[in-house]
Amino acid sequence: MKHKLIGLLIRNRLILIGLVILACVAATGLAQRPSTASPSSLRAAASYLDGRLDWWEHWQNSQRDHDTACVSCHTALPYALARPALHRVLDEPEIAAPERIMLANVTKRVRLWKEVEPFYPDQTRGLPKTSESRGTESVLNALVLASREASAPALSEDARQAFNNMWALQFKAGDLKGAWAWLNFHYEPWESNASGYFGASIAAIAIGTAPGKYAATPEIQEQVKLLRDYLQQHADNESLFNRAMVLWASSRLPGVLTQAQRQAIIQAAVAKQREDGGWSLSDLGTFQRVDSTPLDKSTDGYATGLMALALQSAGLQRDDVHVSRAISWLLQHQDSSTGMWSASSLNKQRDPATEIGKFMSDAATSYAVLALVEKP
Repeated sequence: MKHKLIGLLIRNRLILIGLVILACVAATGLAQRPSTASPSSLRAAASYLDGRLDWWEHWQNSQRDHDTACVSCHTALPYALARPALHRVLDEPEIAAPERIMLANVTKRVRLWKEVEPFYPDQTRGLPKTSESRGTESVLNALVLASREASAPALSEDARQAFNNMWALQFKAGDLKGAWAWLNFHYEPWESNASGYFGASIAAIAIGTAPGKYAATPEIQEQVKLLRDYLQQHADNESLFNRAMVLWASSRLPGVLTQAQRQAIIQAAVAKQREDGGWSLSDLGTFQRVDSTPLDKSTDGYATGLMALALQSAGLQRDDVHVSRAISWLLQHQDSSTGMWSASSLNKQRDPATEIGKFMSDAATSYAVLALVEKP
């Protein structure tokens, strides 16, 4: 009787252990298969982005010379990065109307490069805004057209001209050797003292995105080397925001970072990940609002989207615990009524219900989309 009881206890214990193992395996399997965005949620994001770019293109303050509009870093540039990815995954037969207008504006300004006024002329905004405007716009134009043509067999003549305009303005000497003059209105994170590095990272993304193996074109290798050297030499001392950008850029243009630098940025990004799986823009640099209001410390869609995108571009898979948690946060925090992800200004306390108050959410939505659908 005693032996039977012992045998029964052993058997029950083995069954219990087996159930625990099965539960752990199941939990691991779930962790390794993170959810993906549904077509309906991506269509909602696309609708939000289209609406915002349409508003931007018709807003009085965005209007520029020759009936064109400024390519803004908060709304138009992120749109240009994300919208082609949405076209692909949603199998959309045609581009959206606001996107068509943006491409027409950029193409016009590329063709009339020597005739159109800069975004912010010295005569109305003071020195050195003409130089900053030209450098910034040359990079943005190349990025917009390269993103549109990424799947084409070769660069169009307009895109090639955009790159030619860009290369002509690359610094060949000085502290910015290899980079470009960049707009500085003391606004974080795109138009501040440190934003030249952001701009150079965008240039690297544009070059690496361009079709027809443009990055390997013999006639641009000297300029590409200057850019690589600039990004690599400054990477260790940049804000985590800029380092995330260059980590992403390094997946598009090889040689931008050393392996040690890539690993250091990954470790720094992971260290700032929050318990909820996301990141906050306030943690990605030393920022201070110009109106002296406190920074929003909440986890937000821009920081989380950017970090999830950068980590995936660096080789971390969707089943990596850090990526999986970030993706889960993004999937849980899309606004179901608008299709957007939210983020707050690093510069001023703004009403999120206003058009200007949505600028950071425009960027957040684009980068969230890229993190969810873009192939590294």
